[in-house]
Amino acid sequence: MRTSIATVSLSGSLTEKLTAAARAGFDGVEIFENDLLASPLTPEEIRDRTADLGLTIDLYQPMRDVEALPEAEFARSLRRARHKFALMRRLGADTVLVCSSVSPLAVDDDALAAEQLHRLARLAEDFGVRVAYEALAWGRHVNTYDHAWTVVETAGHPALGTCLDSFHILARGSDPKGIEDIPGDRIFFLQLADAPLMAMDVLQWSRHYRCFPGQGGFDLSGLLAHVLRAGYRGPLSLEVFNDVFRQAAAGPTAVDALRSLLVLQERTRPALPDGVALAAPPAPVVPTGVAFAELVTPDVVPVAGLLGALGFTRTARHRGKPVDLWQQGGARVLVNTGPAASREGTALTAIGLESPDPAAAARRAEALLAPVLPRRRALDDAALDAVAAPDGTEVFFCAPIGSPAPSGPRAASAGPEPRRWTDDFEPVDAGVPVARPAGRGSVDRIDHLALTQPWHQFDEAALFHRGVLGLTGQESVDVADPYGLHRSRAVTNADGSVRIALGVGPAPTDDGARIQHIALATDDVAEAARRFRAAGGRLLPIPANYHDDLAARHDLDAEELAVLRDLGILYDRDAHGEFRHCYTETIGRVFFELVQRDGGYRGYGAQNAPVRLAAQHATGRPGR
Repeated sequence: MRTSIATVSLSGSLTEKLTAAARAGFDGVEIFENDLLASPLTPEEIRDRTADLGLTIDLYQPMRDVEALPEAEFARSLRRARHKFALMRRLGADTVLVCSSVSPLAVDDDALAAEQLHRLARLAEDFGVRVAYEALAWGRHVNTYDHAWTVVETAGHPALGTCLDSFHILARGSDPKGIEDIPGDRIFFLQLADAPLMAMDVLQWSRHYRCFPGQGGFDLSGLLAHVLRAGYRGPLSLEVFNDVFRQAAAGPTAVDALRSLLVLQERTRPALPDGVALAAPPAPVVPTGVAFAELVTPDVVPVAGLLGALGFTRTARHRGKPVDLWQQGGARVLVNTGPAASREGTALTAIGLESPDPAAAARRAEALLAPVLPRRRALDDAALDAVAAPDGTEVFFCAPIGSPAPSGPRAASAGPEPRRWTDDFEPVDAGVPVARPAGRGSVDRIDHLALTQPWHQFDEAALFHRGVLGLTGQESVDVADPYGLHRSRAVTNADGSVRIALGVGPAPTDDGARIQHIALATDDVAEAARRFRAAGGRLLPIPANYHDDLAARHDLDAEELAVLRDLGILYDRDAHGEFRHCYTETIGRVFFELVQRDGGYRGYGAQNAPVRLAAQHATGRPGR
């Protein structure tokens, strides 16, 4: 279906907004009146500019406080409307949004509202304009979509229809099933917005916290299915009021917006007959494991020391690049000392995700506006595609290392087995071995990756990891920091073999110092911590007050409490199991976490995060 976006959803001048919408791939726009009034371009120039960009103007908005007014006040509204309709003719827009009245002068009289809207539609028809009447969730007398439709139906003018706005419908808890009772040709326009579920004034909720589909808690696919079953075939348009989006760059925001509509259409398709033309990107290819985490560093010595103390061994080096492979069990860390190294120190710049079909994963990413990144590659290097996450982290799609080669007739037709990324590495003589013998306290795999996002890309990152990568999002969690509030939201696959915790710090100024961390799974975190410390590693010191409180909150025996206190290990439990974890010092912009999950624990120790953050601040290396 055609896609559109309201200019109020993007930052910048009107020209910048139009350009961003066109480059992202939208078909049309809603022109917000304030954007037009602030533009130096005439309506004719805006019309021509929009057409040159390949966009249509699908809606002009808004007209406010028009209906159910005393006659003298309504006469003034008609004069205002005449001017707007003339302007819309110059602009080339044929549909205007009229919001239900919030005026204190409006009266609770549906018959009067219908009569005045009929007169407004009759005037609009003279200018070739249609009127789309929308129920604001905070409207004085009309504040539900079914009430708005009743008024429109009573008015009975062909140039008058209704506009459905997902926020106004779902924020009030209205049942969208009744939308199917509205004739599709009388639904003149559809505006879509998601929002986090919040208990607050609906006007403030709408004006500041709307977000793109898939970034909030509304069931937009269910609502869209009802609208399409009613017969609506107009554009799917985004109207999102969001303080963060209005400060972020318009280009990436527009791409994120269109991606959200593509994913929404994909999720709505199963509920509709085949005749409805919705976007159908390639099916999700859910990753099955973490292949590697890549660190870029200007100084390999402290990184090597930290990895060695954690029990990793330098096992191989890339044949053509300054990249070493460090490994312990199924956990693999690449250390890159190439020219991309930052003066800010060691940073986590790339992750490899094991995929059952890397090529299909890359095709889906490109269909959802995450193009495959260009790579310098030798002729015999493994074909390894990567895309950029919103924060710039490169995400590689890797064939599982242990996947079996084809056999029998399938092997004969498959040709030579494709190279895996590990084939690009040659074994090295590690010298004196630093790897620990297998046993309790060894690292088995990467448990999760914690990626702090730029402040304006947290919602975009959540949509990327869910929509592009096919991971499942968990509820957002707020975490107290000594200097503000952190938000965190985890995404995971079904069995937990891929877990990524997305976070955002308390202030935009923290973007340049974003700290990431790698959590390593072990079967005995106390033994792992002892070995790490014995090898010269430095654990994050945890205040004694924490463990004193831990003794009061949980029935742990004195011996275990003494161990936790001595090693700086934190503890949590949920309905499924227990979690013990501790942290290393921060090197550059990276630190490591050792974690032990027992009994199916599903979380990440979020309740301990304030203590960890305070401890990192105390060491002078805050862990964003």
